[in-house]
This record gives sequence, C-alpha cells and structure tokens, in this order.
Amino acid sequence: MRLPIVDYLDEVLAGIGTDNPGATADYIPELADADPSFLGVCVATIDGTIYGAGDIDVPFSIQSISKPFAYALALAEHGLEHVLERVGVEPSGEAFNELSLEEGSGRPLNPMINAGALTTHALLGGPQADANERFEIVRRGMSAFAGRELDVDENVYKSERETAYRNTAIANMLRSYGTITGDPNGVVDGYTRQCSVLVTLRDLAHMAATLANAGRRPDTGEQIVPRSVVRQVLSVMMTCGMYDAAGDWMSTIGFPAKSGVAGGILGALPGQVGIATFSPRLDQHGNSVRGIRICDRMSKDMGMHIMEGAEPARSVIRRDRVLTLPGNHRVRVCSLQGTIGFSGAERVLRTLAENPDNAGRVVIDLRRAYAVNDVARRMIAEAARRLQLDGLSVSLLDPDRVLADSDAGEAEVISSLDKYRPY
Repeated sequence: MRLPIVDYLDEVLAGIGTDNPGATADYIPELADADPSFLGVCVATIDGTIYGAGDIDVPFSIQSISKPFAYALALAEHGLEHVLERVGVEPSGEAFNELSLEEGSGRPLNPMINAGALTTHALLGGPQADANERFEIVRRGMSAFAGRELDVDENVYKSERETAYRNTAIANMLRSYGTITGDPNGVVDGYTRQCSVLVTLRDLAHMAATLANAGRRPDTGEQIVPRSVVRQVLSVMMTCGMYDAAGDWMSTIGFPAKSGVAGGILGALPGQVGIATFSPRLDQHGNSVRGIRICDRMSKDMGMHIMEGAEPARSVIRRDRVLTLPGNHRVRVCSLQGTIGFSGAERVLRTLAENPDNAGRVVIDLRRAYAVNDVARRMIAEAARRLQLDGLSVSLLDPDRVLADSDAGEAEVISSLDKYRPY
C-alpha cells in the first residue's frame, strides 16, 4: 500500500505552485548562484521512518541550521551554567548578523544570531582548541545527529570566508569585550566551515527527529546529547530560531525551528516528528519563503502548533473496576493508558483517592501506559505509598517496570491479574 503521507507531501508541494518570490543570499557568491527552482520537504518520525517529496536528495550547505547543534554540543561539553555566562537566551529582535550584546555583560543575546553562534563555536573543545579541532568537534557532532558522515563544501567555504567581513568584525568586537578568547580569525574560520557542511533534506529531517526524540537517534537509539540539553536547545529555537521573524513564526506555525540562508528550514515537534524543507529564495529576514509556506500549511493541516494541547487528561484512565473474590475480598483494578504527564497523573491520584467499594487491595495496571514522565512517575508512586499507609495493599501490574523502580513503598509487582480474577 502506498502510504497517504507521501501523497499528502506531494500535494503540499503542488499547492505551493509556481510562485517563487524572494531572492537567494546574494552576499555569498556561491549561494547567490543557487538554482531557485529547488523545492522539497521531508518528515521523519521518532522511530526512524522518513517520508519525502521533491528535491530531498539535493545537497546544500547547512548554514545557520548548524547553530542549534553547535549549541547542543557546547551545552553537553560545558553545562548550561557555563554557557549561559557567555551567551544569553533572549530574542534580539534584530537581523541575524547584527552585533546584539547584552548591556553590561557583553554577552550575545542568544546563540541563534551570528554573534552568539561565533561565541558558542569558540567554546567547543575548550580554550586551547584551534580552529580545526573546534570544527571537527561540530562536524562529528552534526554527523552523529544525521546518522552519517557529513563533509564540507569547500567552494561554499571559500566563497563565504572571502566575504566574511561582518562576521570578522563581530568576532573582533567579541574579542575586545573578552566574550571570546584567542584568535578571532580562527573562530571565524571554524564557524564558516561549520556553516559550509553539506546536508540533504533526508539528513536534516533525521537531525530534526533526533531533537524531537529528546536527543536519541531514531534509527539506533543512541543518545547523542542529554535530554536536558535538547530541552534547552528547542526552547531557544522556539523563541529565537527564525531571527527577527521568530514571534510571527511562533504565533502562526508554532513549533521549534531554525532556518539557514541556503534555503533550508529545520523543525522539531517534540515527541512526534522532525521536519525539513528546502527552497533557496529568502525573505527579508533570511528565511526561505516557500519553506515557510510549506511549514505553515503542514502546521495547520496536521495540528503541529505546540500550543494545541493534547487530549484531555481524563483519557489516561482506561478502566476502573472492582473484582470480588471468594470470601468477599475486593480488589480494585485501575487500568491506565497512553502518555501520562502531570495533568494525567493528577486525575489518576484523584481517582485512586476515592474507594467507594471498600476494596482492600488496589492494582495499578500500567500495561497500556505508553510513556510516563518523571513527575507523573513520582506522583503515582507516591499515591501507591500513601494508599499503603492508609492500610490498603497495592500491586503494580507493570511489565515494563514503569514504576517498579520508584519509591512505591512495599507495593507488590505482578505480571498478570490471574490471581485476582474471580472464578
């Protein structure tokens, strides 16, 4: 069977039509000559399936889409506190190549503008690393996210480096403030190579899905960076990833994203999918015109806006029943389902607090609970512990050990309901 997702992506590209406004990045000669007709979209699931339409295998330079990944690597290497001392997280409201520094501290406002990206790049490998070492750290890191070895487009690098007057000025200014140390030219060299790494839409979609999967590669399960790092990166992408159009993107499209001046856009919807689009012509903010149209259409069609809430928390309780055993012993079985967060766990606690049938044992059935986050796990484990303090016996039907390793008191872990079924 041909999956309808493929047909949908074809339809999305067809709906873009022949209207192709904007302009290629003419301040970089190699990008100015890009074929403006290229158009493609990829969607990657968090279990490793990639769907695509259009020019999904055409290589292009990653450009500023590299910034979230360099930021992730710096966070993983140094920790959030150390990085925050040097790069802030506030939207600048200015063009990506402005020298946006925090008054008093000299910190760039965020890592998604060039000043912040140069500072982030300079952190990689520590103060003793040279340009080649820093670049190799970020190249290897992005390759790990992409699932294959990525290489530099030397022509793009040379073209961009020869015209990197503004980035060189920014790096020198950052050096004068003490925000970066060492040779500013070396930082610009490494950063320019970072931006010149070649990717395809398949690569970007895989990288996006790894972010959407909390830093775990969909195909292998390898944890590339810690979950806490991904949370920080996606938060900054949400507020700063689309430059001075970030507010408009947030309100209309609504998922974390990052654009690049070669025409790519990467988006990650946490826990669901990674998205990548490519079309070289840009708007006045430096974002792909047709890429934004694709993302806008998909967000509306597929409910991808991050502010569109999940199903109501009441759906986490699949069934709540009391079994009567010989001797009039009563066993209450509360069966949970789906993905459980705070609001779902709160409903579970309220339900468990009621015991109208005076059951002496409570079984919490987690067989159909697909995922339980940390706060929900603690809440339900605490409920189990308090039920025991109230004099009830508690069993956990927990084959995947969702709660079995939590502080759930003396709760019995069982593998089936067989011994509690009435015969």
